[in-house]
Amino acid sequence: MASSVNIALVPVEGDLDVTTAPLARRRIDRLIAGGCRRVFLNMADVGYVDSAGMGLIITELRRMRSAGGLLSLINVSDQAYLALRRMRVLDFMPVHRAGSKSRVTGLDPSVLPLWRMTFRADERTLSEARDRVGDLLARLPFSADEIFDMKLAAGEALGNAIDHTCEGGVLVTVAAYPDRVTVEVSDCGCGFELSEDEDPEEAGPNAERGRGIRLMRLLCDSVSIARKQTGEGTVVRLVKLLDGPADAPVDETAASV
Repeated sequence: MASSVNIALVPVEGDLDVTTAPLARRRIDRLIAGGCRRVFLNMADVGYVDSAGMGLIITELRRMRSAGGLLSLINVSDQAYLALRRMRVLDFMPVHRAGSKSRVTGLDPSVLPLWRMTFRADERTLSEARDRVGDLLARLPFSADEIFDMKLAAGEALGNAIDHTCEGGVLVTVAAYPDRVTVEVSDCGCGFELSEDEDPEEAGPNAERGRGIRLMRLLCDSVSIARKQTGEGTVVRLVKLLDGPADAPVDETAASV
């Protein structure tokens, strides 16, 4: 199980039934008690969910919600997805089918953002920076759960950037396009890059950074990490696609640096 202070990935070993549900429950309960507020239940090995498994999902979802967090299911098989849909679990939590995540196409260079906001952050203003990202995302047609995830992803990117940057801090840019939002976090450190298909463990010895990259990939539709085109440092770009069209620019202050 890979985890951080705020986010954890919990695998289900075998079908989610009366024999495996208690172990999964203990793992999730320990995470909640330890302050974790985002749990992914990896259903890659699950072909069947019985009433005990359904009870686990609903009970732990309620616990996470009451603690201000979120539980979701990933890599759900077609058979398990059908059972979850019949029980209307899909109405209350994010559920992602196996192989459902498609590759995000690049932006057409001719498409300009509807609005853009850039601000600076450092170790003293990290919490405020996360909240500011969340406030900007709330202007777009995202659900509360989607904003929650993007705010966590931005927090991971900010934490890594602040840990590797110079005294000038980091720059955060949130930009809204007709079909997506991008959050870019740039630092002035030694520089780092990783392709979207590359395992972070193979890219370098920094295990902490590698874990953060995996978590951001779970939370976003696309994560790109590249060296700055000018100067030293790294730019992390997080992308979240919109289900519906974004609104027009909100006001002059949101479009300025």
